[in-house]
Parts: sequence; C-alpha cells; structure tokens
Amino acid sequence: MLPTPMNENRIKKAFAELQSKTRKGFIPFITAGDPDLETTKSLLLSLSNLDSTVIELGVPFSDPMADGVVIQKSSERALRNKFGVAEILEIVAQVRTQTETPIILFSYFNPLLQYGLENLCRDAKKAGIDGILVTDLIPEEAEEFSQMLRANHLDMIFLTAPTSTDERIKMIAEKATGFIYAVSRTGVTGQQEKLSERAEKLVQRIKKFSNLPVAVGFGISNANQIAEVWKYADAAVVGSAIVQKIEESINLGIADKSGIIKRVEEFVRQLLPAA
Repeated sequence: MLPTPMNENRIKKAFAELQSKTRKGFIPFITAGDPDLETTKSLLLSLSNLDSTVIELGVPFSDPMADGVVIQKSSERALRNKFGVAEILEIVAQVRTQTETPIILFSYFNPLLQYGLENLCRDAKKAGIDGILVTDLIPEEAEEFSQMLRANHLDMIFLTAPTSTDERIKMIAEKATGFIYAVSRTGVTGQQEKLSERAEKLVQRIKKFSNLPVAVGFGISNANQIAEVWKYADAAVVGSAIVQKIEESINLGIADKSGIIKRVEEFVRQLLPAA
C-alpha cells in the first residue's frame, strides 16, 4: 500500500473506501502501554491487519471517570510503566512506517494539557496520529484546541449521548471532523448484554445535522451487537471487550506479547464476518 500523503486525511479515505464497497466499519480500542508499549506496538499492527477502519489508542489516566472497571484497570496497569504522551507518539511513529490504518488518540484532557497543546498537535501530526477524542472536553470549551488541530490537519472527534439535545448535536456536528462517536447509553464504558434502542435513535438524530460517518460505541462486545449497529450506523466501536482479553491473558500468566496478541486476534476474528 502506498503511504498516504501528509495532507490527505486517512480517516476520510478509510470511510470513503467502506462506502464504495457498501461495507461498515470496525473501530477497536486499546489502552497504550497495557501491559507494555512493545505489546501495544504489536497490537496496533495486528489490529490494522485485521481490517480495522480506525484504531482508538487510549492515553492512560489516573482518574478515568468515563470508563468502567475494565478500562480503569488497564490504565492502572499501563501507568505502572511510567511513560507519557511522548512515548506513545513514538510508538505510533514506529507503527506508521508499516500501516496506513488511521489512529486516533482517545484521552482525557489533563495528560494533553501537561504535554502542551501546541506541542501535542505538532508532534501528533509528525508521528502519524490522525485525530484526537477528548472525553472530558465539552464543545463549548473546545474552540482553541480545535483550531490547533485544524492547523495541523488533525481531526477533532466528539462524543454524543442519548441525552444530548438537538441543539447540542447541531453544535457538535458543526465542530466535529473525521467522524462522530455516538455513545450507545449513558454512564461509563463496559460490556452490556443488550444495546439500548436509544442508540439507533441517536444516530438518526446526528445524521439530521451531519454528513460525517457515525460510529457507535460503549458496550459492544459480540458479533450480534456489531451486526445490529451496522444496520443503522457507519461503524461499531469495541473497547472493553478487547481490553478484557488482554487482562484475561495477564491473569492466566501469559506474559509474552505473542500470546496476548494471539488471544486478541482470535477474539476479533470472532466478532467480524469473513471478508
């Protein structure tokens, strides 16, 4: 595959290719540095080879208030390795020489502020990051950061929830680029047995205000749920269920990265229909 030019948007290209093939997208989430950065590097390449549309790379944080127990524990494991945003970007830069799959940072605002927003935008673009989603940055306070991202040709991904008013969805639609992340339910991340019917209604509401692709996440953990989401949304996000496989591997004493990657790959293949 030829590398994407610096000024060409990988996320836009990935969703355009899906649309041309009348297919829907798969967006996996992993926490950077869980259980270590070398495993993260290998997981990024593995998930890319499994035909991910976009990969969400979580920046570990000590107070992940929007996340459930599974991702909280993954942040705890990662933080024991004592690394920061710079090391995460270095891993992405290494991976970028081998894959063109879009990668976005999924983060709370504090670690990004500590790094410095101007430095972050510059270094993220240089490393090959395609966009950033900040879970606790509301659109009303995001204009300065959005401008910095735009100046570096990085996408600003926003969350919307079933509780979002039409006025708020319209505001997000005007500010968002890349795609819009629709939260399937209120509350924290984590697997659920049945997706809320409110998720489909939320996607319909978003599409009244935006032509951007809409991805649905929070709670998707099996092939049936992905198939359900694909009926009305452009992509399904799977996070906690994948991170759970990493935790299970560690608890089983599987310390080598190849064993962890094998378990994750087996799980993801079960989620997705054969190409």
